[in-house]
Amino acid sequence: MCNLYSMTKGQAAIRELTRAMADSAWNLAPLPALFPDAMAPVVFAGAAGRELTMMRWGMPGPAAPLPAAPLPAAPGQTQFGGAPVTNIRNTASPHWRRWLGVEHRCLVMATSFCEWADTSPRKTPVWFAVDESRPLFAFAGIWTRWTGTRGTKAAPVTGEHRVFGFLTTAANPPVGAVHPKAMPVVLTGIEEMEVWLRAGWGEAAGLQKPAADGILMEVARGAREDAVVG
Repeated sequence: MCNLYSMTKGQAAIRELTRAMADSAWNLAPLPALFPDAMAPVVFAGAAGRELTMMRWGMPGPAAPLPAAPLPAAPGQTQFGGAPVTNIRNTASPHWRRWLGVEHRCLVMATSFCEWADTSPRKTPVWFAVDESRPLFAFAGIWTRWTGTRGTKAAPVTGEHRVFGFLTTAANPPVGAVHPKAMPVVLTGIEEMEVWLRAGWGEAAGLQKPAADGILMEVARGAREDAVVG
């Protein structure tokens, strides 16, 4: 499970790579350590075209049955869900299938991600990127609108949120040496990103596979945030 990643490139680089035409991410500073519930840059199909914006990390997870007469949700909103889920593996689940259409797919922008080596006396963070220069890539993400309270107990945020998670798959050899169970679905080129954002699910589902050999490498070890390079 990937619950820590970094995004340290600027907005202009994101717009150039993803061909985003609108930008509502304000002044995006480097984000060397993104944990669950953080606000992070995401590219999705907005009303004004492909848009770069900030969303909150954590989709509404499966929950207990709803009450007999739940409050109605506004169009496009989700008012249910258990604990937030950051990584989605089982896309055959009815809970996740509702968000696999192109209207709910997004690119979660990143420059590296962390898995935790099972060392003693405590686990060691290990960072993976495309190469030492930390070029941009994307996780294959899904998003929705959700109404409720997120944030910390000290600083709760109540209202409507745009939330996201990203798909995971079997680990490739570099990642599997540290975390054998899974890795995020990584998209490195615009061709893959276009398929994820625009293709039918039959084609887009083919992207849920381990990154090919040579795509990722270990770039750092030991720190809970990654370096800002370039």
